[in-house]
Amino acid sequence: MIPKWYMLCLMAAFLCAAFATEAQHLRVSDNQRYLVKADGTPFFYLGDTAWELFHRLNREEADLYLKDRADKGFTVIQAVALAELNGLRDPNPYGDLPLHNEDPTQPNDAYFRHVDYIVDKAEELGLTIGMLPTWGDKVFKNSWGVGPEIFNPANAKVYGAYIGRRYKDKPIIWILGGDRLPRHEQDEAIWRAMAEGIVAGAGDGDPGKVMMTFHPQPKEGGGSSTWFHNDAWLDFNMFQTGHCRDANVYDKITHDYNLKPTKPTMDGEPIYEEHPMCFNAKEKGYTEAWDVRRSAYQDLFAGAHGHTYGCHNIWQMHDTNREGINGPTMTWKKSLDLPGARQMTHVKNLITSRPILKRVPDQTLVQKAYEGTERIQATRGDDYAFIYTTAGKPIEVNMGIISGKKVNASWYDPRTGTTTFIGEFKNTGTRTFTPPTSGPGNDWVLLLDDVEKDYKAPQKGKK
Repeated sequence: MIPKWYMLCLMAAFLCAAFATEAQHLRVSDNQRYLVKADGTPFFYLGDTAWELFHRLNREEADLYLKDRADKGFTVIQAVALAELNGLRDPNPYGDLPLHNEDPTQPNDAYFRHVDYIVDKAEELGLTIGMLPTWGDKVFKNSWGVGPEIFNPANAKVYGAYIGRRYKDKPIIWILGGDRLPRHEQDEAIWRAMAEGIVAGAGDGDPGKVMMTFHPQPKEGGGSSTWFHNDAWLDFNMFQTGHCRDANVYDKITHDYNLKPTKPTMDGEPIYEEHPMCFNAKEKGYTEAWDVRRSAYQDLFAGAHGHTYGCHNIWQMHDTNREGINGPTMTWKKSLDLPGARQMTHVKNLITSRPILKRVPDQTLVQKAYEGTERIQATRGDDYAFIYTTAGKPIEVNMGIISGKKVNASWYDPRTGTTTFIGEFKNTGTRTFTPPTSGPGNDWVLLLDDVEKDYKAPQKGKK
C-alpha cells in the first residue's frame, strides 16, 4: 500500500509543476498590442542583448551576469544557441561544440546541458530567455558573417523541433532571424520550417502555446513584418534600428503599429551603449547613455510593447583574453553598471506605474513634435499621459485629451528616476511646460494625471 504522505507529495509536485508551466506562458493581450501573462496581467518586455551568453560565459560568470540583470529589473535576456562569433567551431568554456559534424540534426547534448543550466538559472531569477536558436549567418553568411551556412528547410525543421522540445516547459520567447534579412524564398522557407519545428516541439503543434518573433537587420520600413506579418507563428513584430544616433525609431514603430492584422511591435536591437557611433569611433566617438534612453522612451511612447537595451561590450562578452569586435572599450563585467543600463530601471518603473494595456501613442497631445534628437513623443492612457522631450525643449500641451477637470503635472528625470511635482492645472486649452534643463542629454518626461485617480509617483528603485 502506498503511504498517504507519499501520495500527497506527488499531488503537490504535480500541482506545482502545472502552476509553473501556466505561469510561464505568455500570450498577446486581447487588444493585440501588448504581452500578458497567463492570468492576463501585463508582461513588460525589458530586454538585454547577451548574444554570446551561452557560448562564451562559464556558469559562475553566467550567474553573475543574470543576477545583475534581474536586480536591475530586466525581464528578458536575448541570447543565441548557435552563436555569432564562430559559434560552430569555437567551443564553449567547457570545450563543447553545439553540433556534431556541423549538422543541425546532430546536436551535442553536452553543449546544450550548459544552455540548460543558464536557462534554469534565468528562470530561478524570474527572467525569460529570448532564445535565438541560431544566429542568421548559419542561414546566410554574407560579407561579415563567419557561418558556415548549414541550414535548409528540412534540417531547420528537425533542429527547431529539437530545441523547442528541450525547452518546452521553460520561460522562453523564441526569436528567429539572427540579424539577417531573408534574401529570397529559400531563406524564408528555412525560417518558416524552423518555426514549424519549434511549434511542434514546444507547443505540440499549437502556435498559441509558443511566443515567437523574428530579429532582422536594419531595414527601411518594417522589420519582421516585411516577410512574416501574416504568419500564425509570428506573435509580435520586431525590427532593428542599429547603431547610429540619427535613426528615427518612432517611424519604425509607427509603421508596424498601423499594420493589419494588429500585432505588438518593438525594437529588438536599438543603438547600444558604448558602441562605435555608426561603426566609426575614430570620427564620431562612442554612444552614450542619452542615446539608449532616447531610443527607449521614443520607442515605447510611439507604441512599442517593450524595449531592448544593448551594450557593445556585453553582447560579445568581451574580456581581456579575447579580441574584441569593432573596438570594445572595456570588459563585460565592468560594463554591467554603465549609466544607461542602470537607467533602464527607471524606464520600467515609469511604464509600469500606470495602467499599461490601454496605453496608446498620441501625438495630438503636443502642438509641435520636432524630429530626431529633439523629438517630443507622447503617449497616454484614458486618465494619464507621458510626454518625452528628448533634448529638454518646452512642451506645448493640448489639454483635455485625458480625463479629469484638473490634472497633476510632474517632471520625471530619466537619469535618476526622480519625480518632481509641478502643480495642479485645469485640463483645458493649451499650456506650455518648460523642463528644468535643456540641450543634448537633458531629456525629461512630463507626467500628467487625472487628479481624481490619485496616481503615485513611479517607484525610484527596482521595480
